[in-house]
Amino acid sequence: MIKGLGLGGAERLLSLVVPRLDADRFVVDVAYVLPHKDALVPGLRAHGVRVAALARPEDRPGHWMRRLARLVRREGYDLVHTHSPVPAAVVRLSVPRSVTVVHTEHNQWERYRLPTRLANAVTYGRNDAVLSVSDGVTGSIRPPAVGLGGRAPETETLLHGVVPETAPRGPVARQDARTRLGFADNDLLIGCVANFTPKKDHAGLLEAFAQVHVELPRTRLLLVGTGPLEVGLRSRVTDLGLSAAVRFLGRRDDALDLLPALDVFVLGSRFEGLPIALIEAMAAEVACVATRVGGVPEAVRDGVTGRLVVARRPAALAGVLLELLHDEQQRHRLAHSGREHVAEHFSIDRAVQRTTELYTALLARGERP
Repeated sequence: MIKGLGLGGAERLLSLVVPRLDADRFVVDVAYVLPHKDALVPGLRAHGVRVAALARPEDRPGHWMRRLARLVRREGYDLVHTHSPVPAAVVRLSVPRSVTVVHTEHNQWERYRLPTRLANAVTYGRNDAVLSVSDGVTGSIRPPAVGLGGRAPETETLLHGVVPETAPRGPVARQDARTRLGFADNDLLIGCVANFTPKKDHAGLLEAFAQVHVELPRTRLLLVGTGPLEVGLRSRVTDLGLSAAVRFLGRRDDALDLLPALDVFVLGSRFEGLPIALIEAMAAEVACVATRVGGVPEAVRDGVTGRLVVARRPAALAGVLLELLHDEQQRHRLAHSGREHVAEHFSIDRAVQRTTELYTALLARGERP
């Protein structure tokens, strides 16, 4: 159960794990709330996963909650695994006590709005198990000692990831990606894959890139994503005189194939759980720069597997970007170490194995008393 199936990190992690669960042991359906957030639906269905959109454009607000309760009763699910805080609270309040509830936290609690934090706090004890995507997220979870359903379970950090062996990389992948985008081999390319929301702080990234571009005019910034701030960001690019240097690529289903084109991947987020786009860039053996927030330092070890900067400091971000753009040897070293780190610690297969073990143990308990 998740809010939407767009191209966000939580959604993509779900779409990686579900098709890899053993179909002989688990019959898994996916339900989501927002019908317009459906980019990942075709891929799930291609793997034989049943997918249901709970809300419809003509619905009254909140009608999806009743539809969810009917779905659970009709299908007789033994376990519901939630991935978004508001749908999770609805699940905890509405499903029968015999249904096992697992929740995965993808963001730090303090970043939720107050009503969401309250809904979490009141219902968190109904969870049978709680996972989080990073130690940074785990440390942020502060449920009450006892709430609805009793005492909240301990949170287990489960590092999700990607499929490193399938990530495109190397000289051929770099040339193919640059040809597709229309860039030469000697162009300096910085890229960011992130939806245009306040969380990702593209405005700060543009300020940093403006400083980079003054010193290195042949540098280009590629932005993959969509979102509510796009119009304002485009206007800001014009104001900064960067229209020829910044390219908005929109939503790209081939974003993974484009990563090898980059000299540097950058993510200037104000807060994060564990950004999957960053892990994907590391798997593609691209040097990465990110902000020291949430679970990011668990992936990026400053000076070893990438570079870290303080959030909301455009000048500091510009300085690190310039350092890397001037130092090809450092870029290659960080890119290689980053890929090795991801391959060792962020394999999706490990996440699937632990999820399987957890489901099996919980379902073996039988019905809740």
